[in-house]
Amino acid sequence: MLLGGLFYPLLMLLIFLSALEEKMDRLLGPESARASARTEDRKTKEGKVALRAHGLDQVFDGDWAGSAGQFLLRWYSHSSHHSRVLVLSREHIVLAAPPRRVSVRQEARLQVVAELSAAEAVVEDPLAGLHASDRLRIRFRDGSWLTVITEETRGDAHMHVLRQPRPGDRQHASSD
Repeated sequence: MLLGGLFYPLLMLLIFLSALEEKMDRLLGPESARASARTEDRKTKEGKVALRAHGLDQVFDGDWAGSAGQFLLRWYSHSSHHSRVLVLSREHIVLAAPPRRVSVRQEARLQVVAELSAAEAVVEDPLAGLHASDRLRIRFRDGSWLTVITEETRGDAHMHVLRQPRPGDRQHASSD
C-alpha cells in the first residue's frame, strides 16, 4: 500500500501529461488531422445522442412486470457472472452464461440459460445504418425490450440482424 501510494502521484502526472499531449497534437497538428478529429468528435457525440434517443443507454424498458423485466430476473438468477453469450438464428435467440458460482476458469463453461422463439422476441438494431454501435435490442411480443451490449461494434450479431427481413420491407410483405 505504501509503495502504491508513492507511485500514485507519478501515475496521475503521467496520465495528465498524456492527455495534455493529445490536446496539443489536436490544436497544433496539420489542418487535415484537426478536421478529422473534429469529424470524429462530432460522430461520437451524435452516436451518444442517438443511443439516448433510442433508449439504448438503459438496460431495459423499466417495467419489471413486462416480459423483458421478468426475463432479466430469470436470466440473472441463473448466474451472477457478467459474461453472457448471445446466439442468433432465424427461429431462436439463445442465451448462455457460466455456472451460478464461478471459480477460476469456470467462466468458459457456459450453460444455456434461456431460449426464446421468434414468436416471443426478436433482435433488432435500432441504429442500423445511422451509427455504428455495440448495442442491440431484444424486443418482446408485449413491446417491452432489453438492451444487449456486444463486444464488437458491428460484430457478427449485428450482421445477422442486418441480414434479417424487417417488417416494413417489401420482401417480408410479399411473403404474407
